[in-house]
Amino acid sequence: MKLPLPALLLLLAAACAPVGPAAPATAAAQPPVSPELYRTIARQDSLMFVAFNRHDVATLQTFFAEDLEFYHDKGGLANFQQTMQGFRNLFEQNKTTGLNRQLVPGTLEVYPIHNYGAVETYQHRFCHVENGRDDCGTFKNMMVWRLRDGRWQVTRVVSYGH
Repeated sequence: MKLPLPALLLLLAAACAPVGPAAPATAAAQPPVSPELYRTIARQDSLMFVAFNRHDVATLQTFFAEDLEFYHDKGGLANFQQTMQGFRNLFEQNKTTGLNRQLVPGTLEVYPIHNYGAVETYQHRFCHVENGRDDCGTFKNMMVWRLRDGRWQVTRVVSYGH
């Protein structure tokens, strides 16, 4: 299923929609099944969103597999090309607004997927400046990471709670 560009832009813009103050973590994340895997995925997540916060699409796209499926509760399904174009459009629209993503502390959970990789769940907060004020929203997300030839890449994203 291909999303028309306006729908994809809506999908990405929803990630920046205000939803009120950040929701505190209601329960501590589960202890990691594998502390080493947890550290690995937490590092990948951090590096991915350093690229996002710098609006660096060239680096950001290296974290996603070509067979990416990005599911969004409001925007539907997007593939790799649609998602990357959506990032480019989002960054272009928010050149001067300070668009950034921060992981909500205490929400990151990582579980192994046998003979494949890992699943990561968390809450994250997106903010940008609008009319001189921070405009932020907190959302839930899940990413499936594949380990292939020593390289971790995201193959599935499910973004929800918008």
